[in-house]
Amino acid sequence: MEKDKQQITLSENIVANKIYLIRDKRVMMDKDLAELYDVETRALNQTVNRNTERFPKMFMFQLTQIEFENLMSQFVTSSWGGTRKLPYAFTEHGVAMLSSVLRSKKAIQVNIQIMLVFTKVREFLTDTLNLKLDIEEIKKKLNNQDKNIELVFNYLDELIEKQENPIPRKRIGYKRESEK
Repeated sequence: MEKDKQQITLSENIVANKIYLIRDKRVMMDKDLAELYDVETRALNQTVNRNTERFPKMFMFQLTQIEFENLMSQFVTSSWGGTRKLPYAFTEHGVAMLSSVLRSKKAIQVNIQIMLVFTKVREFLTDTLNLKLDIEEIKKKLNNQDKNIELVFNYLDELIEKQENPIPRKRIGYKRESEK
């Protein structure tokens, strides 16, 4: 009974390091999720396969051979062992759905922590995007300033040119006899 009340805490770094960008989606792999939930990957996938209606393609997809090889090449030593089937990738929504099919208290607690990390990653990416947009806006302003400064220098050059080589003006008004 005391064990059920025990709070499970995961390091944000541990969870964040298990989030990958595949097909322009932030996902977690079945193997990593199984490890966090403390179940076998096979058992996790069997549970998902028994509840396929809860996992549409936007929640979960199976990696292609090329995607899997690319993923494995990111690690110096592969911890994937003798994988017989291509792994499944779960999007944030797919991970959230896992808590409804994995009914243990640990799964619920782990899921909450994973969702918090996904939220922080999304906030970080949003902040980064806003920062990039601000930088682009500053670049545009600087580019416009450069053009304005160049225009001012062109006008100054023209004025200097006019001062150095003045065009003789025809005088108007009363003319002396010597000026005629």
